[in-house]
Amino acid sequence: MKYLVLLGDGMAGLPLDELGGKTVLQYARTPNLDYLASHGQMGMARTVPAGLPPGSDVANLSVLGYDPRLYYTGRAPLEAAAMGVELGPDDVAFRCNLVLLDRLGGHAGDDYRSGRLMRDFSAGHIKTDEARRLIEILNNELGGDVRFYPGVSYRHLMVWKGGGGLVCTPPHDITDKAIAPYLPKGDGAEFVIRLMERSMDILGQEFRQGVREANSIWLWGQGGKPALPAFRERYNISGAMISAVDLMKGIAKILGMRVIDVPGATGYIDTNYIGKARAALAALEEADFVYVHVEAPDEAGHAGNVDHKVRAVEDFDEKVVGTALDAVKGKPGFRVLSMPDHPTPIRIKSHTSDPVPFVLWESGQNKQINNIGYNEADAALTGLVVEEGWKLMDRIMEP
Repeated sequence: MKYLVLLGDGMAGLPLDELGGKTVLQYARTPNLDYLASHGQMGMARTVPAGLPPGSDVANLSVLGYDPRLYYTGRAPLEAAAMGVELGPDDVAFRCNLVLLDRLGGHAGDDYRSGRLMRDFSAGHIKTDEARRLIEILNNELGGDVRFYPGVSYRHLMVWKGGGGLVCTPPHDITDKAIAPYLPKGDGAEFVIRLMERSMDILGQEFRQGVREANSIWLWGQGGKPALPAFRERYNISGAMISAVDLMKGIAKILGMRVIDVPGATGYIDTNYIGKARAALAALEEADFVYVHVEAPDEAGHAGNVDHKVRAVEDFDEKVVGTALDAVKGKPGFRVLSMPDHPTPIRIKSHTSDPVPFVLWESGQNKQINNIGYNEADAALTGLVVEEGWKLMDRIMEP
């Protein structure tokens, strides 16, 4: 048996007035996902256990079959693995976003801690070459107790040896909000806030000289080195990962899965959807299991852009699901799982912990089982709920 997971990050959401009271999944044209739903098994899965943050890190660990309550230590350590940054036992890795902060106005407008709001958590999806230059400047100016490592676009890494126990907020959760209530809290918070404050002094000079995308860093997602059993040890099959983001590549490397880079994979709506699907089909010639992660719906959700999210879902359906389905529909021995990792509702521009719709289809099941579409409402009507989402993978692997 060959296994293919097609994951549209953040596809699920809430009903929107501008879509006639429908969710994006209900509104978007998704004939291929609808085919899977009407010819396979659909239900809802809770991928984020109670008490854990509803991030792509937690949720994708669940989809891969790993209980986040046992294995999750933070987002940044997973990204460190993707970047080849080896963490020591006392190291704490932080996700380091390049962001754009704006003034709140009034007399407080020039004060970093009380007079700024999060205008853009991605710094306008800053280009990687320019971002790398800025991170190198920060490492030269602020390195010592900490070290900065350049990543892709706005996504970077900071490592602090012996870092404290902090509570940090993801920047994509506070778009257009004042940052003051969301600054780091806990042991070591003052040190981290000061680093962020000093970064604005440094990047502000670049900003005024014409680099319009980024004027500060935002530190979050911290944690120590994780220890996860290899995917092959857990399921006795070989696996591969296709994604544009370091988080997923890091998870794959820790699990011992092959990481496949696809030219033109950007993590946004301009990504190479068809290239990802074709690379997955090619990988299945050797690997038993391939996981295709598409970031675009999530990014559109965080931006609050309805049109972009609808387009991302429709492109995912046509170019990823459709390409894969056309190739395996007439061949025996393929199981396809398609789902989001978590919802990213347009209304709140952030993740939620709500269950997400999943559909499991096996090639050869071409007889229509029911007359439903792929969306949150129809999935809920099936009555099938996998409360511990990490157990969904065991269902897929059943003989």
